[in-house]
Amino acid sequence: MSTSDVGAPIVFRGGTVVTMDDAHTVLPGGDVLVVDGLIAAVGQSLDVPEGTREIDASDGIVMPGMVDTHRHMWQTAMRGYGADWTLTQYFVWYYLEHGSKFRPEDVRAGNLLSAWDALEAGVTTTVDWSHGLQTVEHAEAAADALEAVPGRFVLAYGNIQAGPWEWTADPDVQAFLERRARASDRFDVQLAFDVTGDPAFPEKAAFEVARELGLPVSTHAGVWGATNDDGIRLMHENGFATPETVYVHAATLSPDSYYRIAASGGSVSVSTESEQSAGQGYPPTWQLRKYGIPVSMSMDTSVWWSSDLFSAMRSTLGADRSREHMEAHAKGDTVTHHRLRAEQVVEWATRGGAEVLGRSDIGSLEPGKQADVVLIKNDASPVSFPMLNPYGQIAFQAQRGDVHTVLVGGTVVKEDHRLVGVDLADVRRQIDATVDHLRSTLGEEVWVQGMNPDLPDDELFDNPYQYTDYAADTTPGE
Repeated sequence: MSTSDVGAPIVFRGGTVVTMDDAHTVLPGGDVLVVDGLIAAVGQSLDVPEGTREIDASDGIVMPGMVDTHRHMWQTAMRGYGADWTLTQYFVWYYLEHGSKFRPEDVRAGNLLSAWDALEAGVTTTVDWSHGLQTVEHAEAAADALEAVPGRFVLAYGNIQAGPWEWTADPDVQAFLERRARASDRFDVQLAFDVTGDPAFPEKAAFEVARELGLPVSTHAGVWGATNDDGIRLMHENGFATPETVYVHAATLSPDSYYRIAASGGSVSVSTESEQSAGQGYPPTWQLRKYGIPVSMSMDTSVWWSSDLFSAMRSTLGADRSREHMEAHAKGDTVTHHRLRAEQVVEWATRGGAEVLGRSDIGSLEPGKQADVVLIKNDASPVSFPMLNPYGQIAFQAQRGDVHTVLVGGTVVKEDHRLVGVDLADVRRQIDATVDHLRSTLGEEVWVQGMNPDLPDDELFDNPYQYTDYAADTTPGE
C-alpha cells in the first residue's frame, strides 16, 4: 500500500480476530474495518464503504497493537553489546563510566532505530524510559526522533547523571515538559527516576514537580542492591504512590510493599528477560498475581535482550510456571494445572499496557477505538499452521518476522512484512556515527573490554547512584 492510500478505509478480511475486549472475544473468520483512523466495526462478512482497501487476513491473527511500558530506547545503538553483562556491569558502564559520553545526536540515533524496531515487531506504543537526558538538548533530540516515526510514544524524562531533585528543578527542563506534554495522541511525557530509600527522601522534590505538572512517574523498584522496600514505603507514606505510578521490575520486594502498591492502585512493568538475566530479582508475576496488582510488559534494553514483546510473553510464561513447579516440587507436590495462561500474557502485552498509560482508546479491537492493529500472518512459514489456539500462537509460536501488517491510528506503517516510509540506510548511517563516536572516545581497548568487563571493586558496587552517598544496610559490599 502506498502512502497515498493511507486515508482510505481498510478492512482485514477473514482472520482470527483476537479482540482483547472485556469478554476476550475471539472471532474466527472475522473482519476488522478501519475508517478515519478508528475501528469502525468488528464482525464477519462486514459491509464496507466503496473504495475500502482489503487486506487478506485468512490463516492469520488480527490483534491489537502491543504496548511496551519500559524501554531504554537511547541505548539501542549498542544492540547486543552487553550480552554477557550483569546488572552491576550495566550500572558501571552507563551510570558510572561511559553513559555520559552520549551526545544529543547519539540519543536521537538510538531513539530513531528503536522506534522503527518497535513498530516492525507490532509494538505500536512504547514508553521511552529515557534516563540518558543529561541536558535539555538531549531531551529535544530524543523527542524529535520519536515524533519523526509514525508510532505512539511516551518520553519518560530521566537523567542518571544527577539527582532527580536537581534536574527536575531546572526551569528549562520544566519548560520542556510543559511544552511537550500531551503534544498529540501520539506523543506524551512522564518523569522517570528511582527512589533509593534514603530516609531523608530527597526524591520528594521531584515528585512534587511531577504533581505540579500533572505527570505520572515511572520508577525502577525492587531492584536488588539499588532500590528496596524503603523507597516504596517513603512514596506511599508521603502520598506519591498513585494509580498512575508504574513500578518497573518490582522483583525484590516484601509483602508490605506489594500491599502498598496494590492499595494505591499502582501497576508493575515486568521485564522478564531482564530480571532473569541481569539480577534484579526473580520475575515477580507470581507475586503480582497473588496481590492483584495490574501488570504490563516491557523489554528493557536491547543492549542485552530481544526488542519484541513476543519474547517477553514467552519468557514470562516460562519464568512464572518454573517458579510454580519449583515451589510445588519443594513440597513434594505436582502442578497439574498452570495458573498463568497464554491468554493472560497477551492481555498484559496489549490492553494491560494501555490501561497503565491511561489510554482507554487503545489496547483492544472495539468500535470507536484507535485503529492500532497488527496482523500476524506468514504464508511462507511452516510455523504458521495449524493455527489452533490463537493465544498460544501469539505467545509461544509467533516472531517479529510473522508480523505482516501494522496500523497505527489507521496509518499503515508495515505491510507485507516490510516497514513503510522508513529510510533504514539513513538510520544505519546515524547509528554507525554513534558507534564510531563511542569507540573513538573510549578507545578500542576499553570498548572491547566493555563487552565482558571485569567485576567492579566494592566502592563501585556499593551504590550505582553517584549523586548520593546513601547506601542501605542491605546494599552489597556494606
